[in-house]
Amino acid sequence: MGPHPAVAAIRLAVRRVLHDVLTDHTTDPTTTDEPLVLVACSGGADSMALASALAFETRKLPVRAGGITVDHGLQDGSDTRATEVAGRMTALGLTPVEAVTVTVGREGGPEAAARDARYAALDAAAERHGAAAILLGHTRDDQAETVLLGLARGSGIRSLSGMAAVSGAAGRYRRPFLQLDRQTIRKACIAQELAVWDDPHNSDPAYTRSRLRHEGLPALEKALGKGVVEALARTAQLSRDDADALDTWAADAETAVRDEAGALECAKLFGLPPAVRRRVLRRAVIAEGAPAGSLFARHIEEVDRLITGWRGQGAINLPGRVEARRQGGRLVIRQG
Repeated sequence: MGPHPAVAAIRLAVRRVLHDVLTDHTTDPTTTDEPLVLVACSGGADSMALASALAFETRKLPVRAGGITVDHGLQDGSDTRATEVAGRMTALGLTPVEAVTVTVGREGGPEAAARDARYAALDAAAERHGAAAILLGHTRDDQAETVLLGLARGSGIRSLSGMAAVSGAAGRYRRPFLQLDRQTIRKACIAQELAVWDDPHNSDPAYTRSRLRHEGLPALEKALGKGVVEALARTAQLSRDDADALDTWAADAETAVRDEAGALECAKLFGLPPAVRRRVLRRAVIAEGAPAGSLFARHIEEVDRLITGWRGQGAINLPGRVEARRQGGRLVIRQG
């Protein structure tokens, strides 16, 4: 008798990702050892199911499997819980396993600050252990929430693209569960009798994503019927395809709108389609030191007006102490 259908589904998703990692690894002439794949595990259902599937699948593949849990220090007893989660991963057969404590700042709000601290810790762990990839337990439901949050911010098609299945430096982050719903993951945990921890922050209305999960999405499904989550996830993929194509166009166009000295020429920028022009501007601003995560659509719109609505306005101040100004028919972007 085979495994429970939900267990089979999560194992298949992880197996596919591991085969991709192996393919990337074997085509790299500088590597000889078996690749190490880490799972980022909070102890919740999604990441425990992912850890279990990773441990199972790597028994049959030339891949080493380990785990990282991050203690954000935001709740009483979080250090004890991190130790427990690390113990559960070790019991699954993962090694190395590490519990990492981080300090969460305040920039961008509590959710963004915690995310930034977590990813910084995961990046450091990957470098420390020489990991080929880190698996993240984001589901189709998480993808739907991300699309809605992007829509609410009015941040454009890239924001509607949601989370990529592969992201980070050299494709470090892999998300095997983006095509699986949260209910399937829960069923897999129950079928395997996995102990899971439900983070109270996930149901705390003080957090935007929590309100969206428990109030916003249920209201949409009540008004529009079932299938909203699937439709939003499909929108993310379609938007990502379009955004990728426009990014490629912008990368090609950027060379053509610069003069011999490398300066951006306003007249040539004006001739580009708006979607392509704004991407060229965003690339240029980030290249001069503006943090991508702090650069919003409104910032790029202000810079764009130096091209399309020039009335002698002064410099535009941007995140990262970067400024943009129009000077002699050129767009000058530099650190202020």
